[in-house]
Amino acid sequence: MTNKETFFKHIADGNTFKGDFLTLGAAMLDGETITDAYVNVPLKTMNRHGLIAGATGTGKTKTLQVLAENLSEKGIPVLLMDIKGDLSGLAQPSPGHPKIDERHEKIGLPFDAKSFPVEVMTLSEQDGVRLRATISEFGPVLISRILDVTETQAGIISVIFKYCDDNKLPLLDIKDFKKILQYATGEGKKEFEASYGRISTASTGAILRKLIEIEQQGGDLFFGETSFDTQDLLRIDENGRGYINIIRLTDIQDKPKLFSTFMLSLLAEIYSTFPEQGDSGRPELIMFIDEAHLIFNEASDALHDQIESIVKLIRSKGVGLYFVTQNPTDVPEAVLSQLGLKVQHALRAFTAKDRKAIKLTAQNYPDTDYYDTAEVLTSLGIGEALVSALDEKGRPTPLAATMMRAPMSRMDILTESELNSLLSQSKLAKKYNKEIDRESAYEMLNEKIKQAEAEEAKAKAKAEKEALKKAESKKKASSRRRKSSRQNPLIKVLSSPTVIRSVLGILTKMMR
Repeated sequence: MTNKETFFKHIADGNTFKGDFLTLGAAMLDGETITDAYVNVPLKTMNRHGLIAGATGTGKTKTLQVLAENLSEKGIPVLLMDIKGDLSGLAQPSPGHPKIDERHEKIGLPFDAKSFPVEVMTLSEQDGVRLRATISEFGPVLISRILDVTETQAGIISVIFKYCDDNKLPLLDIKDFKKILQYATGEGKKEFEASYGRISTASTGAILRKLIEIEQQGGDLFFGETSFDTQDLLRIDENGRGYINIIRLTDIQDKPKLFSTFMLSLLAEIYSTFPEQGDSGRPELIMFIDEAHLIFNEASDALHDQIESIVKLIRSKGVGLYFVTQNPTDVPEAVLSQLGLKVQHALRAFTAKDRKAIKLTAQNYPDTDYYDTAEVLTSLGIGEALVSALDEKGRPTPLAATMMRAPMSRMDILTESELNSLLSQSKLAKKYNKEIDRESAYEMLNEKIKQAEAEEAKAKAKAEKEALKKAESKKKASSRRRKSSRQNPLIKVLSSPTVIRSVLGILTKMMR
């Protein structure tokens, strides 16, 4: 048996599965594509997470697109974080190209241009289904992590939430949270001290400053109603295909606090609401985070810790996380060690540091008798990658240099008119894009302060009235005393003791 035949059998044996699977492309040996030597990924292990890495322009985004398309066709909903803004073309079929036909002829797969069911979402003022969450839904623990506060400040936030729960004050948006923080050390200071203990003005001031930082990055658009229901990520269209939910994040790269806030909210909500899947044989939802290095480089420590925890736990909910980045070293080792599927596109060795990184990257892949992994990493062409997955028993599949299949949808963005047409047909846009600002903590506390001020003004007016009345009474009494002291001089003389004694003496003599 020749080396090529041995390799073909090696790949075929390692990529044949009993259950359903995705086909990524065909294996390559010595630069030659082995037609029909398919590189497959079992659907059963797609919740074991993954990595798509490679230098700029090597085909990472197209691999993401291929995976999203194939998952959708299998009835698996997908969530894409579109930071570069180049994934909306999934909603339109590929126009085709001779190079695509040539590629698929080498692979041994037919090419069928298709569009896919897509929902376009947004965290900001861009067009799309608005994603929101309320402050109350975050809870004191997540809010404290997002704001990266001290232990003392976290305790104050817990007290604030307790007060709002006890007094039925909904915390919906940032202005609600700011108002209750100001109230706790202002008009409501005595009330808080009586029931919850003294709250430091310095601590609430520090919390407010961190809250304002998130507000300035667009948090006022994210916090509020209507809250997004994560179950709406799991929709299937009338043809049994999973919806591809694309979150537009092109304006979020310079807003790491807002992105951290959103990611923490989404991961926590999915983990808390999705049921345990056990060994169901197919994932419930697959999430792709494009340009993942932006998260790990810029986001808060709280987000890093949360992602590490979620990666370890969330697969039991049937959810897979896939990180798309330039170099595997962009992803923390604690996360990287949990990733089952690795699709590694070409890396470029321009510097000694690059060469060292390539050697480290090669060590992340299974040993093979057919490749010098470090060498292959620098010689892969566009749309080619080293692929290693997990088989149905959780073991690594044979490492294969792979010619990746082309996306069936358009490899370009939607035009403005196409995007508007898509949004006009969206049921989710009708559900979530209506502005709601119902009465909450901000309005209730303002009303409470207004009533307190009115009662204080009333009490003051009553006190002033009583003081005035008392003053008038005192004035009248004083006036009477002055009047009595100003008697007629004749009466005053006649009523004197001397005159009275004289008159009595005269009367006595006359009686004698």
